Amino acid sequence: MAFQILLNLMIAFLWMFLNNDWTASGFIVGYLLGIAVLMAMRRFFDGRLYLGKVWAIVKLAGLLLRELVVSSYIVVKAVLRPNLNIRPAILMYHTELESDWEVAVLITLLCLTPGSVVLEVSKDNRTLYIHAMDIQDVEQFGANIRNTFERAILEVTRS
Repeated sequence: MAFQILLNLMIAFLWMFLNNDWTASGFIVGYLLGIAVLMAMRRFFDGRLYLGKVWAIVKLAGLLLRELVVSSYIVVKAVLRPNLNIRPAILMYHTELESDWEVAVLITLLCLTPGSVVLEVSKDNRTLYIHAMDIQDVEQFGANIRNTFERAILEVTRS
């Protein structure tokens, strides 16, 4: 992936040099030309084009922002309600993530989302003990984590 980024930057600067255009627009045109060249030559590279991983990171950041807004709204709504009608729970969640880095990102995302916090991680990094502010359905909560955060993390880390 680093080779692809470097090659793309070299094509952009070569374009700027050949056109004697040292402006931001000249760089952007060269960079887009470099992307086109990389897409045409992608069968010669191992794995996918680096823009796929960049797009997966952007989607993960968007998912985090969306979850922050939605869960913040839910927490504020629950706190401002006259009668506190919540069902807090501590649940055990089995993750399919394997590396320490992937599990650490999942823990960070869960702790940043209001209404949930990871209390403990098993020694094999496969089981998380999560405290959630309001649990209606434990199975749905686990499926939500697996289908949002876990899938987005796997998309970023796996080529």
